[in-house]
Amino acid sequence: QVQLVESGGRSVQAGDSLRLSCVGSGNTFSDYNIGWFRQVPGKERELVAAIDWNGFNTYYKPLVTGRFFVSRDNLEKMVYLQMNSLKLEDTAVYYCAADLNWGRMVAGLNEVWGLGTRVSVSS
Repeated sequence: QVQLVESGGRSVQAGDSLRLSCVGSGNTFSDYNIGWFRQVPGKERELVAAIDWNGFNTYYKPLVTGRFFVSRDNLEKMVYLQMNSLKLEDTAVYYCAADLNWGRMVAGLNEVWGLGTRVSVSS
């Protein structure tokens, strides 16, 4: 099992770019599919982007496709979420999460979750 810690969240203006980072620990990091989720108070958590264990396959929520990009560096045990052209509706706490199974990860049934990093977008 890995441990995950997110960082990079801050307050930005609409249209700005921001990169979130998720650092993992443990010697099995490269076995895990990684997802980026976000949650707004009072609303259900949603998957934003995901990347499989070797980085060959990715998924993006349709509304962020073309704006957000997920990547990973298994040697450094890092996963990134590059967010461009940020919108007010992107405001949320962002979490990275990991699971050995792609389907479970996409469904939000991850074995491991980080504690989150907050992104606030204002006009």
